[in-house]
Amino acid sequence: MFREILQYTKVADGKLIEIFQQNQRVSAKAISLFSHVLNAQHVWAHRILDRPVQQGVWENLEVGCFEKIAQENFNLFAEILNTISMDEEITYKNATGEYTNTVQDILFHVFNHSTYHRGQIASLLKLDEIFPPVTDYIILKREHQL
Repeated sequence: MFREILQYTKVADGKLIEIFQQNQRVSAKAISLFSHVLNAQHVWAHRILDRPVQQGVWENLEVGCFEKIAQENFNLFAEILNTISMDEEITYKNATGEYTNTVQDILFHVFNHSTYHRGQIASLLKLDEIFPPVTDYIILKREHQL
């Protein structure tokens, strides 16, 4: 199931990246939120793989970098799915302390987190008078985009 959710996240994020690339009037808030999505994916993938994090979770990214960073993130998640047990426990530190979670729980969080913020971004796009792309899982599945 995680492979399907990864593919869904890749397609849905890709649809937003297209909007960002095609529209100059997207708000700074929408760009900041999507930067956060990509940065959080990066941070969690690096935590799972026990690699140094290269980006801060709220670091603003250039729209021109979105596609490259997204692909790097999805490559890391594919590596995780191919090499690490979903039951493996990962211990990591953040600003509030040290925690341990399974890979399965972390991946569920990452993909849910991405969906949550895509919804916020869709609302911001509407305020910018930009029609947001359809990123609903069931619709993308029905339309054979997954």
